[in-house]
Amino acid sequence: MGLKRLIIDVREPFEYKSGHVEGAVNIPLASITSNLPELEIIDRDAEIITYCRTGGRSSASIQILKGMGFTNVVNGINAQHVANNYQLE
Repeated sequence: MGLKRLIIDVREPFEYKSGHVEGAVNIPLASITSNLPELEIIDRDAEIITYCRTGGRSSASIQILKGMGFTNVVNGINAQHVANNYQLE
């Protein structure tokens, strides 16, 4: 059994380093399809919240993650929205 919730910051590493949601992992949009340990340890039906700066990259990441078999993916839009509406369990 893996994680029940994962928050993914799909921005580039330099953007992530400038500030991010506490507990979020940085997986840039271009890296989502790589075999990443962060995605291997999470249940396919666990909640995944993605965010970026304006919601565009996070929206694209949702389609990729759904194509990989994840069923509960949410567009968190940006860091402020995620911080206000989602907490790590």
